[in-house]
Amino acid sequence: MASSPLLTRISHPFSSLYPTKITPFYLATEQSFKFPSTPFNFVKHLSSNDNPTIFHNFNFDSFYANLIDNSSHKINITQVHAKLLLLGIQQNGFLVSKLVNAAVNLGEISYARKVFDKFPDPDVFLWNAIIRGYSKYNLFASAVEMYSRMQVLWVSPDGYTLPHVLKACGGIPSFRMGQQVHGQIFRLGFEKDVFVQNGVVAFYAKCGKIASAKVVFDRLEIRNVVSWTSMISGYAQNGQPIEALRFFDEMRSTGVMPDWIALVSVIRAHTDVEDLEHGKSIHSCVIKMGLEFEPDLLIALTAMYAKCGQVMVARSFFNLVKVPNLILWNAMISGYAKNGYAEEAVKLFRDMISHNIKTDSITARSAVLACAQVGSFDLARWMDNYISKSEHKDDVFVNSALIDMFAKCGNVDMARMVFNRTLDKDVVVWSSMIVGYGLHGRGREALDLYQLMRQSGVSPNAVTFLGLLTACNHSGLVEDGWQLFHCMKDYGIEPRHQHYSCLVDLLGRSGYLDQAYDFIMNMPIEPGVSVWGALLSACKIHRHVTLGEYAAERLFSLESYNTGHYVQLSNLYASARMWDRVAKIRVLMREKGLSKDLGYSLIEINGKLEAFRVGDKSHPRSKEIFEELESLERRLKQAGFVPDRNSSLHDLNEEEMEETLCNHSERLAIAFGLISTAQGTTLRITKNLRACINCHSATKLISKLVNREIIVRDANRFHHFKDGVCSCGDYW
Repeated sequence: MASSPLLTRISHPFSSLYPTKITPFYLATEQSFKFPSTPFNFVKHLSSNDNPTIFHNFNFDSFYANLIDNSSHKINITQVHAKLLLLGIQQNGFLVSKLVNAAVNLGEISYARKVFDKFPDPDVFLWNAIIRGYSKYNLFASAVEMYSRMQVLWVSPDGYTLPHVLKACGGIPSFRMGQQVHGQIFRLGFEKDVFVQNGVVAFYAKCGKIASAKVVFDRLEIRNVVSWTSMISGYAQNGQPIEALRFFDEMRSTGVMPDWIALVSVIRAHTDVEDLEHGKSIHSCVIKMGLEFEPDLLIALTAMYAKCGQVMVARSFFNLVKVPNLILWNAMISGYAKNGYAEEAVKLFRDMISHNIKTDSITARSAVLACAQVGSFDLARWMDNYISKSEHKDDVFVNSALIDMFAKCGNVDMARMVFNRTLDKDVVVWSSMIVGYGLHGRGREALDLYQLMRQSGVSPNAVTFLGLLTACNHSGLVEDGWQLFHCMKDYGIEPRHQHYSCLVDLLGRSGYLDQAYDFIMNMPIEPGVSVWGALLSACKIHRHVTLGEYAAERLFSLESYNTGHYVQLSNLYASARMWDRVAKIRVLMREKGLSKDLGYSLIEINGKLEAFRVGDKSHPRSKEIFEELESLERRLKQAGFVPDRNSSLHDLNEEEMEETLCNHSERLAIAFGLISTAQGTTLRITKNLRACINCHSATKLISKLVNREIIVRDANRFHHFKDGVCSCGDYW
């Protein structure tokens, strides 16, 4: 068989688009057409004067259009294109439009553009093909650019051009350009074209102009599933989940069946309002429609169950996806981190980066949040090292999270180091550092940083003032806290319950119980649980039983089944040695089926957290721990330490009381730390309850006796014990 002209490089402007050797793809399709021989031989017949009938009867457009439609690879398109060039019919607009559309469908957008650029006078169909291609692959700027060129050349768009241009305007987003397109839609008479008008609705929704989208939607005479979905998605994506759900109900009442795109937005709306019950009903709908393996729905369901606390269910969806994308990883890691599964979040994050999956700011922030919850300083340093080598090192949101992480892991100086290296400090960065100082009771540093913040021209927000009030509260800076609270209005900030409760705590802990009560009575908002709880806690410290009982009554009326309130009142009675009333509280708790939370302490040794409970003898090194504990008790007595009997909440004899006090969980953790680490190593302990007076006093002296720094994070704050003193100044 003679060599085909396609087997040599074609000398033509398009020759750079084709490989040197091409397997004739069209030969595979030849048998479906009735002509005497191969297309190449057929061309000879077409050029002969002896075959006029064949020339007139053969339909070039149909034949080559069919070849283009059956193209499954780029090489197929290039073969057909080459043949069109050889036949001299490369100026056939119908076939060239087919070529461009086929290239777009195969993802060969650059090839499609080259074909387009070689066509001398493209009509609207060819313009539509290239604009659709750019819009399909989210190359929105190029789509808008081509549309602008189309206008310059006076080619009038049709109903297929405009929706793709509107999608591009919404994707950039370019609100001004989209408005101009909307105006052109009116001028061209497309105001009743549902396809075009749906594009307008979606454009306004993507640009956050949901009210404008609603105006266009209300004018639609015919509303199909795309119309409704555009509105539902618009509301869901613009922070109006309730409206999104209302539109979904209205859509269903009109008999329009939702598609998977609408269901994704509805699930997202239920996620935002944390309505798991109704979210499950949508999940059932997804299963009935056979869409449970749709990737976007899997992501939405994973996020919903994760955010609503059903992390095991969320993980089952996550595991269904063979190659999870970034959004899915983020949904799962964030779900773990925000629902108390910090260690699982860290493990999943490690798995993610071990698979070389590119993270984004959301991933990094969720992982940092998880590290903060774990409380491991070694893990915090590892996380900081990872961030410093990643593209997130200058991300202001990630750095804010790092500051918070180090503060919660017990090292406020490392938090300050991150703060200092952050270039563009916004109010979140400043506030994170101020809150960190407050958590560690470094009130003066917090106030000094606040002054620097103001000098830098950054205005404080509600979180800033909460951090400042916390810092004053933990440092006993009553006057400073009072002034800061009242200057919030200078910045147009309305105090919230947290601010009020912080000030009540500040006044109450300092002994100003009457002033705290008067402050509560004159609050412009109804006092909540946090406010009355702060007053009750202060009454316990100062043994003010009458006022404490009043505060407890208010708490019981608000939350009658909150164990903590009963425990607080019991502690108040115990501090006043009113054992009969302590017994009544215990009976009341049993009647309500309430039980006190068990205290525990965690200590980090070589990056690993070990847990202890009061009197715990389950540890493998229990014998050594209690031997060390007895040794510490002897040294404490020799140093003149006298246990504070008020720390015991039980009516016990002296010997029983002393044994109970020295077996508290943090004392066991300290003993284990001393036998497990080298001399001089800092001990880092986390306690789930507030530190008792006796353990606080004992730990101060222990830090001096063993010459160690002991950092304890209790339910309220951090305590840095060193050389016999605590950073809190005995004010907690």
